[in-house]
Amino acid sequence: MTFTSRFDAISPLDSRFYGGDPALYSALHPYLSEEGRVKAQAKAEAALARALAEEGIAPVAAADAIATAAARIGAAEVYAEEARIGHDVRALVNKIREQVPEDARRFVHLGATSMDVVDTANAWRYREAVERVVVPRLGLLVSRLIALAEGEADTAQAGRTHGQHAVPITFGFAIAEYVSRIGGRILLLQTAARALPGKLSGAVGAYNAPALLAKDPRALERRYLAHLGLVPASHSTQIVEPEAWSDLAHACVTALGVMANLADDMRHLQRTEIAEIAEGFGAQQVGSSTMPQKRNPVSFENVKSIWKAFMPRVITTYLDEISEHQRDLTNSASQRFSGELIAATAYAATRLGGSIDGIRIDRDRMKANVAMSKGGIIAEALYVLLAKHGHTDAHEAVRRHTLEAERSGRPMLELAALDPELKSLIASLSADERRVLDHPEEYRGLSAEVAREVARTWRAKLAGVLPE
Repeated sequence: MTFTSRFDAISPLDSRFYGGDPALYSALHPYLSEEGRVKAQAKAEAALARALAEEGIAPVAAADAIATAAARIGAAEVYAEEARIGHDVRALVNKIREQVPEDARRFVHLGATSMDVVDTANAWRYREAVERVVVPRLGLLVSRLIALAEGEADTAQAGRTHGQHAVPITFGFAIAEYVSRIGGRILLLQTAARALPGKLSGAVGAYNAPALLAKDPRALERRYLAHLGLVPASHSTQIVEPEAWSDLAHACVTALGVMANLADDMRHLQRTEIAEIAEGFGAQQVGSSTMPQKRNPVSFENVKSIWKAFMPRVITTYLDEISEHQRDLTNSASQRFSGELIAATAYAATRLGGSIDGIRIDRDRMKANVAMSKGGIIAEALYVLLAKHGHTDAHEAVRRHTLEAERSGRPMLELAALDPELKSLIASLSADERRVLDHPEEYRGLSAEVAREVARTWRAKLAGVLPE
């Protein structure tokens, strides 16, 4: 069967999500598609031929011929050969051998086992996908968040804990949390991707076949991997140590988790009763098939949903860490889905970045929400100042007035100022202290300073990642 369009695909990741974004599809396709997988393995075969030539095992002309043939190989012809012989890597080898002179054929795949090619090719293509696609898109998202954190560093907003108003912060401070968290995930993704190892250690990892070819089979392995910018693990069996991939999968899942958390926060801020931000909405965009007034936070909800779909995939990665003795085949099918986790991370970063770029901020509504609690939002400030000036049980005294404010609808500070026990202490407050109570939006600690500092810090840490 041949797919004629993305709508022939079963997975919505292919048909709707990254497959529905031509630019993202084009960026990921060379690394994560089945065509990309086969071409990466052919690239590994070419690297092996080059290494054999450098070690004096194969003629340079043979290595050149193999590399030229490998560059022409496509998935369709390899799959056709696999259907005939029932082995995917040997099918690739056969198709390369068909296209080189007879005296070069014996050097194709010489000394290697299948996983010397498969694991090495996967390490190369996953690293490339992360560094060339995922990280730049996360970098664009963070750059937008940095601009938002700086631009809204002084915009007063109600802090919220347990879904309720806590004490005031600024919107820039709230965004700075995600600058830091996503920035940390970018660094982790880079580290994990660059640590993916390859191998050329043979059928059980003991260099049996390579040792028949080279005096120093590990030197041959290093030459092979150097062509792909990889390093060998200190030990391998027929497969590379699986923990390096587990680390990258973990980095992807936690990056998705941070993005889902940000998307969820933005979604809640768009609730009608909060209405502090709004996701951008196109002039012709429809929010509901029956309610014309709806402006749903569809992209924010989509990002959270993508996280829910792909977060459990890390469990499969952990299960794949176990392979009996030198290797079994119980990971062979499950590991073919690994690239989807990278694709989902790139897709979520792309979609969330676009949503952040288009949000509308209602600063007046943020200020009004700070004031809506009849002064209750500065209960902490009043309690701390009263205790500072000598009250022995200020927390309880203020707590009683917050309850009365809720019952009566009168401002909490007004009730406290009428309390004979508190009146003189409140009157003794300095002008700056009194201002904190009279202007709750200014009771925000170091929110603005922290927002700007976080923005500066991560702009420096991600200097090579953020768009100029």
